[in-house]
Amino acid sequence: MIERVALYLQDAHDLRDGLDYARYAEERGFEAVWQAESRLVRDAIVPMAAYAAVTKRIKVGSGVINNWTRNIGLLASTFLTLDDLAPDRIICGIGAWWDPLAKNVGIDRTKPLKAMEETITVMRRLLNMERVTFEGEFVKVNGIELDVVHGRKEPRNVPIYIGATGEKMLEMTGKLADGVVMNYCVPVEYNDNAIEQLMQGLKLSGRTLEEFDRPQLVVCSVDEDHDKAIDTTRELLTQYLAQQPHIAKASGVSKDVVQKIQSILGWPATHEQIQSAKHLVDDELIHRITASGTPAEARAKVQEYINHGCTCPILYPVGGNVKLLVDTFAVK
Repeated sequence: MIERVALYLQDAHDLRDGLDYARYAEERGFEAVWQAESRLVRDAIVPMAAYAAVTKRIKVGSGVINNWTRNIGLLASTFLTLDDLAPDRIICGIGAWWDPLAKNVGIDRTKPLKAMEETITVMRRLLNMERVTFEGEFVKVNGIELDVVHGRKEPRNVPIYIGATGEKMLEMTGKLADGVVMNYCVPVEYNDNAIEQLMQGLKLSGRTLEEFDRPQLVVCSVDEDHDKAIDTTRELLTQYLAQQPHIAKASGVSKDVVQKIQSILGWPATHEQIQSAKHLVDDELIHRITASGTPAEARAKVQEYINHGCTCPILYPVGGNVKLLVDTFAVK
C-alpha cells in the first residue's frame, strides 16, 4: 500500500482550479501539495500562498524555485511570510535551475554547487532568526536579520529540500539539506545511483538514509483509456526532453533522439511543433520513465519508484482529470 503521497501542480489548469485540487487532495489524505516553478509561466510563491490559505493540514512546498533570481534576504522573508500563513506546513524546495533558460534571462550559473551551498547556509541561519554576516562568493550579507516587529519572532520550522538531479548535487544534498526532491522522467534504476550519492553526503553529516526524506516527482497520466493516457504523456515528454537537458540526460534517452526533437521544437514550443515531434517518443520510453496508463498501471509504476528509494511520490497529473488521479492514490 502507498502510505505517503503528494500532489504536484504546474500550469496545465486554471489557477483557481488549483485551489480546489489542493483542498481535494487534503480531503483524500495527501500529505503535501507542491507547486512548480520551471518555465516562464507561473511563479511558485503566489499559488503556494493561495493553497496555504484554503487548507488546514496539508503541507505546501515549492517544487522547486531556483537559488539565482531572489536575493537571500527576499528568499528568507518570503518563506517567513508563507510560514506566517501556514505555520509548520511550508517546505522550501530549491534547485540550481537549468540552461538554456537561465542563460536566456541573463543568469550565468557558474559553480552551481558553491552557490547552492551558500544559499542553504545563510537561508537556514536567517530562518533561525539569527543576525547574519556572511562573505561568500555568491552570497554576501552584512549584519542582516529577519526584521519581525509584529508577529512570531521564534525560529521557523521551514525544512529545505534540494531538487537534485546530478551526482554531485545529490551528494551535497545529503550533506546539507533536510531532504531531497528527486526528479521526474527518470527510470526507476536512476534512483539506485541517486541513493548511493545521497548516502555519501549523509555520511559526512552523520545521518542515516532512514532519517532523510526522499520525495520524488513522478509524471502520472491516469485514464480508464490506456491509450489516451499514454498519448497525453507523449506530448509532455516531447517538450521536456527538448527544453530541459538535465532531465533528458537523467532519463537515459539517446542524444540522437533528443537532438531530433530539439531540431523541431522552438522556445517556447508551439502545439504544432509538439505534435510534429511526438512520434519520436515511443511507448517503451513512456512506460520506463513515467507512471502512465490505467489507474492500476499507474499505481504499480509508482510503487516501483517507492521500491527504489522514494519515500513520498509527488504526482504530476498529466491530462485533465486531476481528481481521478487523486482518487487513484487516495490515502483515505
